[in-house]
Amino acid sequence: MSFDDGRELELLQFVFHYPNVDQFKGNTQKVLDAIGEFGRTRKYLVNIGEYKSRTILDLIKALKPQVMVELGGYVGYSAIAFAAALRERGGSVYYSLEKNPEFDEIVTKLVGLAGLSHVVKVVVGSSSDSQRRLHADGTLKQTDLPFLNYHEPLYRDDLKICEELGMIAVGTVLAADNSKPHDDPSRIIRSCILLVIKPGNPPYLEYVGLSVKKKRADLTVMDESGLRGSPQLLYESRLVEGWEPSGVPVCHIFPVSRH
Repeated sequence: MSFDDGRELELLQFVFHYPNVDQFKGNTQKVLDAIGEFGRTRKYLVNIGEYKSRTILDLIKALKPQVMVELGGYVGYSAIAFAAALRERGGSVYYSLEKNPEFDEIVTKLVGLAGLSHVVKVVVGSSSDSQRRLHADGTLKQTDLPFLNYHEPLYRDDLKICEELGMIAVGTVLAADNSKPHDDPSRIIRSCILLVIKPGNPPYLEYVGLSVKKKRADLTVMDESGLRGSPQLLYESRLVEGWEPSGVPVCHIFPVSRH
């Protein structure tokens, strides 16, 4: 599915030239509805969308996180939806880390239109550099509900960075969109929360499915990333059915506990 071909800027124009756009100011649902309308009637957008976002919204309602971080802001749908829920539950800040400066600008403008600029902090730059910088300056020490929502090959490495920095601890719930479970269901029993969408992300799912013993053993053979992660963390999950944009049923993986 295509993206970064100009459709994101078309979305911005679509929203800001929408009839009665003044009614969108401070109204998160109207902004989300407009983004959804563009994706349905104009050009498909690779955001989490209304259907999949419901599960994370339920998690926010249940967990009442104070701080959330998303790695990959794209056009801001997830930032608007989840930051609004975070605010309603007494949360303080939602960090949206986006590498693409053009997407960063789109997120900033749509978040502003939705009236969430005081909650959403948009950070431009690579996810790995941004995580390290925010942690080093004391801005971000821990996140209650991180959300991976961008370039799938980076998921495993960015998760390891989160672990090394201590931003993930026992009790943290992790969400990752655009992942696919291993063909052997036993391999994902211990994985963290994942919203599963084809075509998949085998390295990431293999990592979160490893036992503590296996991860400790693997430290003796450093991979090309040079990242160690935190091998004592163990992830668990349960499966919930979801849907691809094409209407094909796939699985969503959600957490039951952390060890």
